[in-house]
Amino acid sequence: MRIGVFLVAAGFPGMEAGEVVRNTVEAVVAAEEAGFDDAWIAEHHFMSYGVCPSAATLAGVALGRTRRITVGTAVSVMSTHHPVALAEQAAVLHHASGGRFRLGVGRGGPWVDLEVFGTGLERYERGFPESLDLLCAALSRERVAADGEFFRFREVTMVPGGTGLRPVVACTSSATVGLAAKRGLPMLLGMHIGDAEKAAMLEEYARARGAPGGGHMAAAGGFVGSVVVASLADSKRAPTYLRIAGAVGAAGLIAVGFAPGLVPALAAMLFVGGGIAAFQTLNNSVALKLADPAYFGRVMGLMQVAWGMINLTSLPVGALADAFGERIVLSGAGAGLGIALLALTVWERRLVERSPVAP
Repeated sequence: MRIGVFLVAAGFPGMEAGEVVRNTVEAVVAAEEAGFDDAWIAEHHFMSYGVCPSAATLAGVALGRTRRITVGTAVSVMSTHHPVALAEQAAVLHHASGGRFRLGVGRGGPWVDLEVFGTGLERYERGFPESLDLLCAALSRERVAADGEFFRFREVTMVPGGTGLRPVVACTSSATVGLAAKRGLPMLLGMHIGDAEKAAMLEEYARARGAPGGGHMAAAGGFVGSVVVASLADSKRAPTYLRIAGAVGAAGLIAVGFAPGLVPALAAMLFVGGGIAAFQTLNNSVALKLADPAYFGRVMGLMQVAWGMINLTSLPVGALADAFGERIVLSGAGAGLGIALLALTVWERRLVERSPVAP
């Protein structure tokens, strides 16, 4: 199983769109440092809900800033893209990143995008299967041609080719599930449905395909908070927000230790992951904000070393868990983190009290 983050690039009140775009890239960098496997970037046009109009372009920037994490589009909207042009972009990102790019595609919606880009309502309503087939052909073949209702052109050579990419298809209806199953393409299941509905879609896919298939993606929650968290580095209350994030992670660890079963433990782990990820994102953003731009590389390197040191604690923590039990160790780790945050708060207040007040 792979664990990733989903970044909507939401334009919250008081935030400039350009700032959101930059923070989204920083969120991908933070996700890699936190150990996530994937980062998925959404694509929207002409709305503040999401201010990234080209998920593939922003994915390219994020891939250039990272070394390990896989970055994908969730989704590139087929109703406003030419399938061959999208395949070319995907091929560039695939080769330039060493195979770390994933292409997620979807139908989109009957929005103003269709009018602005001239693709029209007809292509949205009837053109998705043809667009998807042409995209798959352009991704898998050396040469491609089209003679359909919406795309007609002579045979051309795909350069660069040889990607072997299989797009992930966003599925929100039975028709799209059947479409993906018929072509053997993995599904991307969103946040708008619960686990029961997702399980039903997987069963429907298996029936249509005659086999369960593999590589499906499902969103358990949207990691939209990271863009907000990163922006809080500019706030005077950034240290307070840092401690709050740490406290949430600490409380989550304690809750895991006392959880009576698997489901409560998983729920508590959401707080652990959210709190620690928010703490790390804000910590990194504050550090970079205070650093001289000429030394960004060194600062990032030191932060990566510091966060990487966490992995070295796995052996002694595992030994303690063997000796005293997992629950005690988890609860103790949460309590220790909480005490450390409290001590830091007291120490900071004493420093403020001792500091001379400017006239």
